[in-house]
Amino acid sequence: MQGIIRIKSISQLHRLVETQEPAHPLISIMDVSAIESGKNWVGIKATSDLYTIGFVDNDCGVQYGRNIYNFVKGTMFFTAPDQVVRSTTAPVIDKSSGWMIFFHPDLIRNTPLGKNIEDYHFFSYDVHEALHLSPDEQKKIIECRNLIQSEIAQRIDSHSQRVIVSSLELILNYCIRFYERQFNTRTAQSRDIVSQFELLLRDYYTSGKFAENGIPSIEYFAGRVYLSQSYFSDLLKKETGYPAKDHINNFIVEKAKTLLLGNTSDIAVIAYKLGFNYPHYFSRLFKLKTGLSPNEYRLNFEKS
Repeated sequence: MQGIIRIKSISQLHRLVETQEPAHPLISIMDVSAIESGKNWVGIKATSDLYTIGFVDNDCGVQYGRNIYNFVKGTMFFTAPDQVVRSTTAPVIDKSSGWMIFFHPDLIRNTPLGKNIEDYHFFSYDVHEALHLSPDEQKKIIECRNLIQSEIAQRIDSHSQRVIVSSLELILNYCIRFYERQFNTRTAQSRDIVSQFELLLRDYYTSGKFAENGIPSIEYFAGRVYLSQSYFSDLLKKETGYPAKDHINNFIVEKAKTLLLGNTSDIAVIAYKLGFNYPHYFSRLFKLKTGLSPNEYRLNFEKS
C-alpha cells in the first residue's frame, strides 16, 4: 500500500484490515490484537470519513499530523473525519492490547449527539494530549463499550440506533469528566502554560506585532506552547474561567484604555495600532467589553 489511503465506509475499513464483514454498516469495534495485517500499515498514511474512539492498553507508535506519539497503557485517543494518521511501529500479535470504535457521521445524524459533536473538543486534540485513564475510569469506559458491542451483535431493529448512539454519548460525556480530572492533576503544568501565554501576548504587543501582523490567533499561541488549538483553549478556560479568545480581547481592551487616556490620537490610529484593519470593529469590541464607545470612555475620563 502506498500514499494516503482514504477510508469512506466501515465496510471498506474491514476490507483493508482483512477482517470479516461488519455486523453494522455504520459502526464497528475492532480489537487491536485481531488486526493481523497491522504490520502492512507501517509508514502508511490514512484519512477517513469516520470518527474514531481508541483505547490502548499497551505501547504502540502512531504519527498524528506532524507529531509522533507512543501511546502507553490505559490511554484514550480520538480522531474526527479528515484527520491524517500514520502507524510508525507494527503491533506485535498477541501482545498488542486495546480496541477502537469507528463510526460514520451518518450514525449520529439528526440525533442530539450529531448536533453537539463539535462540543467534544478532544476530537481535535493532538496525540500528546491523549486521555490517561485510572483503572476505575477504564472500567466505566469498557462497560459502555461492551453495551455497544452487545447491541451491534444483535439484529438491527428500530431501536438500535438510539441505544448505540446513547452509549457513544455516555462514553464521550465520561471523557469530558475524565479530561477535567486530568487538567486538575496537572495544575502546575497548566499554570506554567498560562504564564507562558500571558508573556507571549505581552511580547507580541511590545514588539509591535499587533500593528504589523494584526490580532494574533489562538493557533499562534497554541503552537508556541506546543499544544493543539482546542486543548490550549480548554486548558485556559479550566485554569482561568475564560477561553483564549476572551483573554486576547481583554488584553486588547486594557491596552486600548491606556492608549485612549494617554494621548489624543484619533480612534482609527489606536485601532490600527491594536491590529484592527477597520476601526469600527475595534469600537464594537470596546463597547461590548466596557459598555462605552472609545470616544465615550475618553470623554468620561476627561470630565472626571
